[in-house]
Amino acid sequence: MRSFVQRWVVFVCAVVVWELVTQLAASPFFPPPSRIAQAAGQQWFLSDTVVGDLLASLGRIAAGWLIAVVVGVAIGTLLGRSRTALDYFGPLFAFMRAIPPPVLVPVFLVLLGIGAPMQITVIVFGVVWPILLNTVDGVRSVDQVKVDTARSFRIPRAQWVFGVVLPAATPKIFAGLRVSLSLALVLMVVSELVGSTDGIGYRLMFDQRQFDFPAMWAGIVLLGILGYALNTALLAVERRALSWQPAQATPAASGG
Repeated sequence: MRSFVQRWVVFVCAVVVWELVTQLAASPFFPPPSRIAQAAGQQWFLSDTVVGDLLASLGRIAAGWLIAVVVGVAIGTLLGRSRTALDYFGPLFAFMRAIPPPVLVPVFLVLLGIGAPMQITVIVFGVVWPILLNTVDGVRSVDQVKVDTARSFRIPRAQWVFGVVLPAATPKIFAGLRVSLSLALVLMVVSELVGSTDGIGYRLMFDQRQFDFPAMWAGIVLLGILGYALNTALLAVERRALSWQPAQATPAASGG
């Protein structure tokens, strides 16, 4: 209970201050949290918007992020186990990683048109790099003792990769997954602002053009809640997946 209070007391105080300041300012552009909560209830929980917009955005995040995870881990493992591959592909990856994904939205819009394929492509292009590079780093940091032991016992390559390399690289892979998940949420909104007929980003732009500022702020708050929930879920999966490590086992045991 004490830990819960410590985590949320500052947040609650900030919301109270926000309510008091906005009530005194009476600005139509910055509604108080009470009006935002009312608009959120009407728009996101008491209407069909939750199906048409919220689920559509969640589907794009899930599809884009999962594709990036598969591609990033697979290519990162191949590059990490090769001594020379990264020397050839490193400059190309550095150049592509330096390109801001939002500037490619018009390109993907021309190639793929308005719709989910364009938005998923933007998400994949933007979030695959943290996963790929962290996988390369994790695969290359496998303990040499494990490498020599596997060679001594002549372990098959597939068993070696899935039984030794990837488990050893898992902590760094999860570090890339956390960064990429936050980027996926941002790129989902960016892609929906300019190339969508549904979704949270589209709803934000629609409410802004209708001068419905409480509803617009409700969408912004929803994005914050969604980001927090996704990050919390991924941290729970990470703790479970890394529970075999001493550094992860101790907090898990104390928390139980």
